[in-house]
Amino acid sequence: MPFFASVMGLSGLTTALHAANWEAASLTALALTIAVFLALVATYALKALRHPQAVAAEWQHPVKLAFFPAFSISLLLIATALAPTLPEVASTVWLVGACGQGGLTLAVLSNWIGHRAFQTIHISPAWFIPAVGNVVAPIAGVGLGFPETSWVFFSAGMIFWIVLLVLVMNRLIFHDPLPGRMVPTLAILIAPPAVGFLAWLQLNGGVLDGFARFLYGATLVFLALALTQVGKLRRLPFGLSHWALSFPVAALTLATLRFAALTGSKAHFWAGQTALIALCLIIATLVVATLRAMMRGEICRPE
Repeated sequence: MPFFASVMGLSGLTTALHAANWEAASLTALALTIAVFLALVATYALKALRHPQAVAAEWQHPVKLAFFPAFSISLLLIATALAPTLPEVASTVWLVGACGQGGLTLAVLSNWIGHRAFQTIHISPAWFIPAVGNVVAPIAGVGLGFPETSWVFFSAGMIFWIVLLVLVMNRLIFHDPLPGRMVPTLAILIAPPAVGFLAWLQLNGGVLDGFARFLYGATLVFLALALTQVGKLRRLPFGLSHWALSFPVAALTLATLRFAALTGSKAHFWAGQTALIALCLIIATLVVATLRAMMRGEICRPE
């Protein structure tokens, strides 16, 4: 399931390229996103048929469990990328993604609060994915004609952002540092306020009010925090967890471009363009590193 983080990053890149009016590049990225998504779905379905015990073990894993909703979030993001050109197809994809996201959110939350014993060391920023991922839904949902449903998803996502942020910060401050493989997930801290900013603008008619400014400001705060960990990140060998960098940077890029458009700020416009270039470089680097790791047999090794 961690592989679906690549689809999230590619979907974010597609939408960011569209927002910057790089239409040809956006369509290419969209085709690549859909191709990667379908390949991953086919691969994971084959794994579920041949090795159901491995899938069950992932569901029972305290860290890997959080990545299951990356599948449904990928669908919601693909719907967002499709909406400008194929709204009818996007609507269908969004509905499937929304149903999946709702179901997986409840399943993961039920698992968290059930009889299983989780420890503080099991918590990481990846825990934002199941519940806070709901905030993605309104970005396309409002425009596709699902405003009330989008409000429900937004409410759930924002509530659990606050709850999980407290838990994650407690773990980061008062307990052992994250294992090396999980360090890239610190970038996920950027995503909830950035996506929340985009979703709130959709829900409130595009008005840059105080709450929108708060969310964008929080995005910048967590960006600054994540940048303090770049030194550690550069010393780590490549792993699938590095794809956790892609979607947060895409969300940051989109939020900055939207903020620039609403305020007319040249500084934010150029910051958005710079972030877009950085996003393209990050995605390209991750694709090359992933292909190289696959050829070397370094992906999907037993832990």
